[in-house]
Amino acid sequence: MSDSPRVPGNSVESLVQHATDNGVCRITLNRPEALNAITPDQRERIVELLAEASADAAVRAVVLTGTGRGFCAGADLRGTSTTGDRLPGDVSRMLRQGAQRLVAAVLDCEKPVIAAVNGTAAGLGAHLAFACDLVLAAESARFIEVFVRRGLVPDGGGAYLLPRLIGPQRAKELMFFGDALTAADAERLGLVNRVVPDGELEKTAREWAERLAAGPTRALALTKQLVNASLDSDRATAFAAEAAAQEINMTTEDAREGVASFVERKGPVYKGR
Repeated sequence: MSDSPRVPGNSVESLVQHATDNGVCRITLNRPEALNAITPDQRERIVELLAEASADAAVRAVVLTGTGRGFCAGADLRGTSTTGDRLPGDVSRMLRQGAQRLVAAVLDCEKPVIAAVNGTAAGLGAHLAFACDLVLAAESARFIEVFVRRGLVPDGGGAYLLPRLIGPQRAKELMFFGDALTAADAERLGLVNRVVPDGELEKTAREWAERLAAGPTRALALTKQLVNASLDSDRATAFAAEAAAQEINMTTEDAREGVASFVERKGPVYKGR
């Protein structure tokens, strides 16, 4: 829950690897010895990379994954103390600027984000995955609402995300007990789009991301915004937002290409503009 010390001897570039190819930005957490528990430096770098992906026309989809046995074991709590001087408001400020900001960066990214969950996703790590637009999980992946095990309240947007994904009763069950959820059970509940054999995760994530990258990028961005906002909207507001999004999208080259290709009975070629 709290910010932790920097990891000595490692640059943030080595701990959060990234590369863009074929329109896909791949962001990889690289602290396998810690099951990719996130440090403040890593968190800030992920937020920065997602903002850059939104603004970069060359990026049309994002994949978020980890190395080793863990996707992300949550926030790195090493060195965190529950005692000492703390002023009222310190904890809430830390969460707003930390875990909540990270999850918001995924939700607000203007490009579709795929979580390729290669292993354990616990606490903030689970919420980081659930905030993504699509979730692929390796068969060995596990999802754990670990907060109750530490005597903590869920953070990183968990109490916002889970009820919207699986309903309040299921969300409470996961959060009250903190039991590990298998990838298969997560798929059954609707937290995961698809479970694949461990050896096929990277290949499947690449295929999905490249399909998204070849799609109408602005239409996907507007669709993401509409779906996310609809969960907190009444019908009139949602319908108005839909009409506005359609108005905006019809000014794009890709929309003109999509309509023209339908009329001409040929496959569309989208450029992300």
